[in-house]
Amino acid sequence: MLDIGLLIIRLAVGLTFVGHGAQKLFGWFGGPGVVKFGEFLGSMGIKTGGRTWAILCGLFELIGGLLFSSGIFTWFGAILIIIVMIDAIFTVHGKNGFWLTDGGYEYNFILIAVVLGVALTGPGAYVLMYKP
Repeated sequence: MLDIGLLIIRLAVGLTFVGHGAQKLFGWFGGPGVVKFGEFLGSMGIKTGGRTWAILCGLFELIGGLLFSSGIFTWFGAILIIIVMIDAIFTVHGKNGFWLTDGGYEYNFILIAVVLGVALTGPGAYVLMYKP
């Protein structure tokens, strides 16, 4: 049951990040795409390189989510996701305190804990590639 539990966590969290990355990079699923997300970053004070940061953020979410959900280099996918969540805390949510109801970083903190916990535990038996 442990392996099934890890699979459920990896798929739910990882595929959600794949979707977020696709929103930022390609404008899929109602997302802004690179240009509009870059402009959004500019409105938050990132005046130089907004488009570059938008691409990096989208790639970190997309690749991190793919690696995390597939169980391939789960630890690396977790690192990419954690970097994005730490950035979200420092640039958006941190100033609002902890609780999500106030726009705080509660959700980012929980995601960091989940992906770090899975990375330290390991992906479980159900991974895209066979592990002897």
